[in-house]
Amino acid sequence: MATRIDRRFAALQDEGRAGLVTFVTAGDPDPDTSLAILKALPKAGADVIEIGMPFSDPMADGPAIQASGRRALLAGQTMRRTLSMVRAFREGDDETPIVLMGYYNPIYSYGTETFLVDAKAAGVDGLIVVDLPPEADDELCLPALAHGLNFIRLATPTTDEKRLPRVLLNTSGFVYYVSITGITGTRAPDTTAVTAAVARIKRHTRLPVAVGFGVKTPEQAAAIAAGADAVVVGSALVEEVRGSLDAAGRATDRTVDAVAGLVRRLAAGVRAGRTVAA
Repeated sequence: MATRIDRRFAALQDEGRAGLVTFVTAGDPDPDTSLAILKALPKAGADVIEIGMPFSDPMADGPAIQASGRRALLAGQTMRRTLSMVRAFREGDDETPIVLMGYYNPIYSYGTETFLVDAKAAGVDGLIVVDLPPEADDELCLPALAHGLNFIRLATPTTDEKRLPRVLLNTSGFVYYVSITGITGTRAPDTTAVTAAVARIKRHTRLPVAVGFGVKTPEQAAAIAAGADAVVVGSALVEEVRGSLDAAGRATDRTVDAVAGLVRRLAAGVRAGRTVAA
């Protein structure tokens, strides 16, 4: 059965353009503002939304997303609040795909089976859990698929031809290609190398390929969109949140508009990507 993610990528293909995947951290900088940001994303041009599940040991994340997770945890964000946030979003939007991204520890602590039931009921469409390798598919990947949730796997510049088929096995929805080696938001991707990597992955799978880590500007987004099925932006958006806060770290009247404004500019870049390349 096709999921919201499947339907969205099919629609993007029909439109002949790449999509924009936006990452925000649940509860950053506080629950009410975070929900307002979430609701603003589709109107600003987000095609798929990733929601980071705050965790105290985010090993794959760079300083910007680490800081956003810390802000959220200090504001009282929990897994239950994250799922409540998704339910509140779904009251007004039943079309935009939502992917939860994070680490296995909070899911394990919540209870894997209970988490999958609650996530599906809340309106979650897919999971990215960065610290579970394919060898641990029995832990979460296969149960998630059984519940109708896509399980999205990351491929990296160091994923070679021998490893790639194992990474793609049981991956669904889309493949997330990490455009740099290292943690999120620390270096700019080499767009020529990324285009070649996406083409290599596509020789192994018919799934869409989304590219993230290090994309910050509309110009970078346009260059990536020329060869990928979607562009993922996270660190730049959580930096917009940080930059809009007052001296005490609280949201201001600018916070939601600052994030939405950058999403609009990134969406314009993504939509122009293939036109410029042609």
